[in-house]
Amino acid sequence: MPPIIQVSNLCKYFKNIRAVDGLSFSINEGDVYGFLGQNGAGKSTTIRMLLTLIQPSHGDIEVFGLNLRTHRKEILTRVGAVIERPDLYQYLTAFENISLFARMSGEKISKLKLLEQLEQVGLADRAYSKVKTYSLGMKQRLGIAVALVHNPQLVILDEPTNGLDPQGIADVRNLILRLSKQEKKTVLVSSHLLSEIELIANRMLIVDKGKKMVEGHVQELFDPSAMLVELQVINQEVTVATIEGSIWKSNLQKQQQDVFIFKMAKKEIPALNTYLANHGVEVLSLQQRHSLEDYFLSLTSANQHVQAFAN
Repeated sequence: MPPIIQVSNLCKYFKNIRAVDGLSFSINEGDVYGFLGQNGAGKSTTIRMLLTLIQPSHGDIEVFGLNLRTHRKEILTRVGAVIERPDLYQYLTAFENISLFARMSGEKISKLKLLEQLEQVGLADRAYSKVKTYSLGMKQRLGIAVALVHNPQLVILDEPTNGLDPQGIADVRNLILRLSKQEKKTVLVSSHLLSEIELIANRMLIVDKGKKMVEGHVQELFDPSAMLVELQVINQEVTVATIEGSIWKSNLQKQQQDVFIFKMAKKEIPALNTYLANHGVEVLSLQQRHSLEDYFLSLTSANQHVQAFAN
């Protein structure tokens, strides 16, 4: 089965700035595809090219096996998107908004179906409230409902959790997972919130300065046998002596006062914790550090800024 999206050597130049520089990637049917990069990495520019809002300087884009240049209208009727903040009419209700956008799409959609769309994004009980009374998270969910009104196969969300509080972020995250698992839609979601992408994506692309750094299945991009584990203790001297005479000495990578960094497989963490407790070590915390954020920082120029603050 061909990819839903196939991007080949995509470039976009703004005078002397290379916003996107030779980018190639593919998105398969059913993916929740995380598009990761710090602000200014070229994510939004790439998405705007996918939606024909701007034209590429070079490169090719195929969506649903069709060339985007020659089949633009046919492709876009099968795509729903939210770019940055959704454009909503603040003095209309949620139902009036979604009804209006349904008519603009050319689709004949019943009132019951539109209410079901609002229920899908958790807004059924506020369907007849004016949008100006909504929180940012509710507006974002309504924007996604509008993007879904014509039942697209592909959903593109550009930084959908920007500016949201923790509850709003969780709501959008759960909605994306529902779209994938229950509605069987392919979702492309861009973000700089790495922990969120780690929770929802099965495949991801990391970009930096417009270039692809890595692409692949999330689980395959991490080596579970090379996880960094951070231990923080109360009794530093006891801990040093305990580790010195144990099998865990070879796993120790670094010690800084009461913090110890080990390199080990995830499945070994309980055994380490048990050993320390049995030898009188008072553990404050024991947690993995090899997360998507560590991996992202190791690949991108963001690491330079982190190191600068750490020095």
